[in-house]
Amino acid sequence: MEKEPVITLVDAFKDFKEEKNIDRPVMMGVLKDVFQTQLAKTYGSADNFDVIVNPDKGTCEIYQNFEIVEEVTNPSSEMTLEQVKAESGDDDYEIGDQYTKRLELKSFGRRGILNIRQNLQGRIRDIEKANVFKKYTDRIGELFTGEVYQTWNKEVLILDEDGNELHIPKSEQIPGEHFKKNDTVRAIIKTVEMKNNTTPYIVLSRTSPEFLKKLFEQEVPEIADGLITVKKVVRMPGERAKVAVESYDERIDPIGACIGVKGSRIMGIVRELHNENIDVIQWSANPQLLIQRALNPAKVSYMVVGENGSDKIKVFMDPDEVRKGIGRNGCNVTLAGQLVDKEIEVWRDLPKGEEEEEDVALDDFANEIDAWIIEKLKGIGCDTAKDVLAIDPADIAKRADLDDETVEDVIGILKAEFED
Repeated sequence: MEKEPVITLVDAFKDFKEEKNIDRPVMMGVLKDVFQTQLAKTYGSADNFDVIVNPDKGTCEIYQNFEIVEEVTNPSSEMTLEQVKAESGDDDYEIGDQYTKRLELKSFGRRGILNIRQNLQGRIRDIEKANVFKKYTDRIGELFTGEVYQTWNKEVLILDEDGNELHIPKSEQIPGEHFKKNDTVRAIIKTVEMKNNTTPYIVLSRTSPEFLKKLFEQEVPEIADGLITVKKVVRMPGERAKVAVESYDERIDPIGACIGVKGSRIMGIVRELHNENIDVIQWSANPQLLIQRALNPAKVSYMVVGENGSDKIKVFMDPDEVRKGIGRNGCNVTLAGQLVDKEIEVWRDLPKGEEEEEDVALDDFANEIDAWIIEKLKGIGCDTAKDVLAIDPADIAKRADLDDETVEDVIGILKAEFED
């Protein structure tokens, strides 16, 4: 009956250990440490105690060692010959010998046993958190598939097979997509954080360029086999993406392989990304050639590349090509710039003298448009009305640092000039 409390205490955590996937030796080591901590708290020191844990049997035994002395000064570690004889019935001991007796769990008292249980639970939970943290930290950048457990306005909660929580914040969701409970979701493991020693906060992303890269690796066997390499991916999630690929085998067309027969491979990825437009282009180490390919179908007349690394690249196009080159909301030119890590400006390439014959200088609108606005428009290369009208309003607002309402008013004034 005296051993029952110890066995009950150990057995109580067998199921807990199995549910949390904690190795038996690790759990037993924690159990030993917890008992030693409680011994030190109860008796002032655990130096004269032996805690023996049997992982196979799942038992724990505690032995207290006493030095036999003539006069006891520390009852926790010393006993007299008379005390030893009275307790053991053995009179073979001498002064200076060591006497060992088994310590029953009940000697800790009810409060001590409760402390042991609570400490053990806390330690095992800490191990579980550390295991989850390491597991997902090692998997950062990998593709993850799971089921939606719950949705909120600011994030979606996913559960893995072990019940661990993973989160897709709104910022990591593709604009316009919605999830409901039990939906199967694919995303990339982006970050893992420990916040105030709580459960690891695991963030999944569907907007990361790495997510798109992983989808290509999954859908295109030639990429998985290493015959084609994805050199760089840039995205405006939900709008457009550009994927630069290169083949190490001249017999393999990297663009055709990525698109698939009748678009079979690329369409699966497009659907996964909520109908995001994906341009697959041939990689080139020559930035100008890469820009030309990235701005396709717009045709580039010529480029001006600054001498300094921080200089913007000016791309000149025929007026009819400018809108295609810039793209909706400026996404085409922005993504092309991200491919080469440079900011690109699109300029109209007009025949000499055409501006004077068919266009109107911005300075002529000084009575209708504030001078500081005209100066800002000139600063982005727009000297005439048609220069401004050829560029997407959102791109003008960004490049000239003007608000949308101001740009709209300016465009209205300029359009009225030609309508008259």
